[in-house]
Amino acid sequence: MTPTPGRDYSVNLSVQHVLSLWVHGSTLQHFTEMWYWVFLWTLFSSLFVHGAVGLLMFVMLQRHKRGRLITLVLISVGFLASLSGAVITSAAVAGVYRVAGKDMAPMEALVFGVGQTTLSIIISFSRVLATL
Repeated sequence: MTPTPGRDYSVNLSVQHVLSLWVHGSTLQHFTEMWYWVFLWTLFSSLFVHGAVGLLMFVMLQRHKRGRLITLVLISVGFLASLSGAVITSAAVAGVYRVAGKDMAPMEALVFGVGQTTLSIIISFSRVLATL
């Protein structure tokens, strides 16, 4: 594959750029960029959800004898499970885009990242009723 004149091949991996949805050339062109951007949006949205739920658990279980420990263990395990899933699914999304030869807009990375967290929440809640 020969480089195209005028096309920038630098990889943009700044967290500040991801959060501000800024990218030079307005599209993500490399697999690494796509994976990183989708993964970071999944990471931050998952941190937000797990932080809110952790705070709720901490408040609700504060009078329980081992409530604080239970909260820390459940939030840690839940976050690590969603994090490992995010690594794999972000790579799958970036791989599909790369194989299709398409560039990804920064807003698409946001939608895919937050969408992964949203689907994770929906699937988690749908499994709760099956265990009762």
